Amino acid sequence: MSTLTSAPAGLRTARAGRGGPKRPRPRVAPWVFVAPFLAIFVVFTLLPIVSSFAMSFTDFRATDVQNPFGVDFVGLQQYQSVFTDQQFLRSMLNTGYFVLVGIPLAIIVALALAVALNNGISRLRTLYRVGFYIPVVTSIVAVSTGWKFILQPDGPLNAALHLIGVQGPDWLNSTTWAMPAIIAMAVWRNAGTLMIIFLAGLQAVPQELQEAAMVDGAGAWRRFWAITLPILRPTILLGSVLLSVGFLQFFEEAFVMTQGGPLNSTLSITYFTYNQFGFGQYGLASAASYVLFAVIALVSLIQFRTLRSQD
Repeated sequence: MSTLTSAPAGLRTARAGRGGPKRPRPRVAPWVFVAPFLAIFVVFTLLPIVSSFAMSFTDFRATDVQNPFGVDFVGLQQYQSVFTDQQFLRSMLNTGYFVLVGIPLAIIVALALAVALNNGISRLRTLYRVGFYIPVVTSIVAVSTGWKFILQPDGPLNAALHLIGVQGPDWLNSTTWAMPAIIAMAVWRNAGTLMIIFLAGLQAVPQELQEAAMVDGAGAWRRFWAITLPILRPTILLGSVLLSVGFLQFFEEAFVMTQGGPLNSTLSITYFTYNQFGFGQYGLASAASYVLFAVIALVSLIQFRTLRSQD
């Protein structure tokens, strides 16, 4: 034992190196399979994000495309220009209106459909699910075009209203009715997604709790508020976050149906950004897009804090 402990340090290290475990060699194969995705992600996602963020601090215009390094750094000037632009402020109000009215309506409609399918409709349940989900998988351009036809002054909706003695307005050319019409279309189209999510959440509610409440004399409405709704809070959170991200970026509906009119009453933040990009104001368009990103992050944070489950 004394001989071993008194051996030179170099000899002990050499012995340990020969007899000790070998270091695992780095595996190359996983990186070979991941490399194509990483290359596509870097070229088509990461670089555009970084470039657009840097562009928002410059006066980059369409005329600077051939000389991108000749632009001037302007700091926060583009963001100041965004918040002093009357069209952008109007687009923020329109987007807020679209979100604050559309999301609660979509949640209420989807939850009502999910409850009906979960409780009252046993036959043809799959058929109803497919029917309500078809608008989700249909092209938004096709859906918007169909609704544009329905909402024409001489379209099917006004014809149906005329049968009951109601004179329908010119929906898409009215500053009063254009946004509600687009909201109605968005609720109809997105209710199917939320319905499927809520239906999955309803089927996870313990039946024993419902039966115990019925024994205690609780009615259907009381059971829904006291048992079903609290258990569905995480599901409602998921649906509202997904829906708010989409609603804050609404563009195709207004682009196809109203072109942002009349009088900018349906102009959204994304539509404003699209217009600025078309005008060659790349720096201003980038600044507007990152303002929208900040709004989406803030709204999602508020939703998580207000709707998350309380342990």
